[in-house]
Amino acid sequence: MGIATALKQTPLFEVYKKFGAKVVDFGGWALPVQFSSILDEHEAVRTKAGLFDVSHMGEVLVVGKDAERYINYLCTNDVTKLDINQAQYTAMCYPDGGTVDDLLVYKLDNEKYLLVINAANIEKDFEWMQQHAKGEMALQNISNEVAQVAIQGPKAEGVLQKLTKTDLSQIGPFKFVQHVNLDGITDVLVSRTGYTGEDGFELYLSASQAEALWVKLLEVGSDDGLKPCGLGARDTLRLEARLALYGQELLPDISPLEAGIGFAVKTNKVNDFIGKYALLAQKEAGLKRKLVGIEVTGRGIPRHGYKVVSEDGEEIGVVTSGTQSPSLKKSIGLALIAAEHTQVGTPLKVEIRNKLIEAVVVKAPFYKKG
Repeated sequence: MGIATALKQTPLFEVYKKFGAKVVDFGGWALPVQFSSILDEHEAVRTKAGLFDVSHMGEVLVVGKDAERYINYLCTNDVTKLDINQAQYTAMCYPDGGTVDDLLVYKLDNEKYLLVINAANIEKDFEWMQQHAKGEMALQNISNEVAQVAIQGPKAEGVLQKLTKTDLSQIGPFKFVQHVNLDGITDVLVSRTGYTGEDGFELYLSASQAEALWVKLLEVGSDDGLKPCGLGARDTLRLEARLALYGQELLPDISPLEAGIGFAVKTNKVNDFIGKYALLAQKEAGLKRKLVGIEVTGRGIPRHGYKVVSEDGEEIGVVTSGTQSPSLKKSIGLALIAAEHTQVGTPLKVEIRNKLIEAVVVKAPFYKKG
């Protein structure tokens, strides 16, 4: 059985092949790791624009009188603060404070929300949501009907603006517009949340229209250097911007506080939420481990799962993500380590191929736009 038949495919799978993508198994999905090269695609997003297929992500509609109260019970952030056409980054936790998933909440209307969840977690998350459903509300998993394309980079707005009369400059960060017409492709939700450290947009549309939009965007964006991009560049971009990835920085045994997304945890909101008391206890006792940025100063690249040891050889944690940074030309990583070693400037060592290689705690994000 070939990779194409054994794995789930997005509505854009056939298009990858036309563009010569290198396809890999990503959490049970056949997805492009690169089209040209990770370095080229990374550079395109930092300097011009890149186009990503993110249709593997999951989408769940929550509708009804008690939708807001329910989401507020399910999630760590305070959804009552959202206006219509505003989005919010949040997490769902287990009662012990471990992470079920990180997600985006879009407020479509007063009693209608769209939750965007990670691809590998769709079944697990939807089951979790159903298990905790309460009040007058209905859940609908619409993941298979929805495609998502992301256009990211300093030229993203200019490229996308060529396809629509909607003034994109009016969409602020974590805001969105519904029912946008993109050159005859109608009913597109256009949002501005980003996962690359650059400006850009996410386009949610019906799966049947995804291919037409992908082709149109690459056509109108060719003069601006718009390139199709794969998961490889998406990973190096998000890592430079210090954005967490579920399965690496966030796990059932890692809390949002430990992973450094405490800004999305509102323990003081009026409503109780799942995991609240465990997270409060963590806050009050002080975190025993924290996620930090590291730079490997010796030879080698830190990778997920590599051990981190202190100057005196004590094992103090683990690398969650790492790469050779295309923008900074340095070996960087994120590591979950004992709190007493997290001060910027603290020397560490990372075990790379059975050797202890010099490293240091650095400020993250590693890269800031512009």
